Amino acid sequence: MLSLNSLTLLWPSLLWVFAGLPVLIGGYVWLCRSQHWSRHGYALLMLCGISLVMFSLARPRAVLLLPSRLDTVMLAIDTSGSMRATDVQPSRIEAAQAAVRTFIAEQPAQVKVGIVTVASTAAVAQAPTLSRDELYQAIETSPLQTGSALGSGILIALAQLLPGSGIEVEKILTEVDRPPPKDTGKPLGAENKGSNQVKLEPGSNKALAIVLISDGQSNMGPDVLKMAQLAADHGVRVYTVGIGTPEGVVLKAQGVSMRVKLDESALKKIADITLADYYRATNASDLKKVYAALATTIRLEKHQSTEVTAVFLALGALLILLAGLFSLRRDGRVL
Repeated sequence: MLSLNSLTLLWPSLLWVFAGLPVLIGGYVWLCRSQHWSRHGYALLMLCGISLVMFSLARPRAVLLLPSRLDTVMLAIDTSGSMRATDVQPSRIEAAQAAVRTFIAEQPAQVKVGIVTVASTAAVAQAPTLSRDELYQAIETSPLQTGSALGSGILIALAQLLPGSGIEVEKILTEVDRPPPKDTGKPLGAENKGSNQVKLEPGSNKALAIVLISDGQSNMGPDVLKMAQLAADHGVRVYTVGIGTPEGVVLKAQGVSMRVKLDESALKKIADITLADYYRATNASDLKKVYAALATTIRLEKHQSTEVTAVFLALGALLILLAGLFSLRRDGRVL
């Protein structure tokens, strides 16, 4: 599959050949002005083919998207009180749950999916499984709680993906307020003794991925960007989805009112650190589209830019041939 938004040209100066198209079209219209309209369909098909052949002269290049070796995805879902906000109808959490179901349904049957809920602490709501019914049930039975510890969510999700990596979850969670350890060249949380885990290139682990769904507000647990770096050190990508609007809404709880807004800055940084993507959804319709796109994105692996001149040339030649054959069959001549 070609990533058309990555299309570049090696010889863009040759696009000047398109200047001849108006002359070609004008000549055809003059010669065939009394012909029946149905014959012009063949001419239009041939014109498309000629255009593709002309475009191929500029030697287009594009990034190829090929199926990845994706094995397991962990969904870290923000279940903090701010997800009750109704700036995304019917509420942030309900819209997120509906979109997550869409995301799960889009995954191939052989891909395992797990769920972590994130409030003041993070907990595994469903270990990685192939059972879609168990996942749907876990989504529906996740209550909202106070606090938001997005760093804990990333940490717990990462530990589920890499159970034998030496990540010391409890140690990291209990040392939140202590000075950071001296850099040993090993990923944060890996044992300094008896562990051969070394830092990997960010995004290099194509078999695993984390999707963090949140309004971006984190006020508890380990530093979320440090946990993103931990994921990057293990090569795991953390895709982030921001739910809400920048202006937010006012929520009332226990006699206290506060405005809860979408905080995109941390979510964008998490995605950047792990070489993943950030998605923003300000309404339920956008959110479903985001998850449909995300479901495809994490299943595809970007490869280096490749010249695709032959693709456009072959497609153009095919259209020209078809136009000629259709015209010859009907009228006994080519246009």
